[in-house]
Amino acid sequence: MIKIEVLGTGCAKCNKLEELARKASDDMGIEYELLKVKDVSKIMEYGVMVTPALVVNGEVKAAGKIPSIEEIKKMIGGR
Repeated sequence: MIKIEVLGTGCAKCNKLEELARKASDDMGIEYELLKVKDVSKIMEYGVMVTPALVVNGEVKAAGKIPSIEEIKKMIGGR
């Protein structure tokens, strides 16, 4: 199972990244857990200074932007 975290305080961009990450994962047919991390101290633990950010299995893959679905699939380990 892949653990996907969307870091952000709940802004429109953060919500969009969550939507795209969920769609990309569903499109790939993978088993995943998607968490929204809104706690600023937890976000800082990742060293992220700008949100939204995408974390896959504990590794920050993108920060401060909304990647495309294709980019997200590659970050998750897509085909």
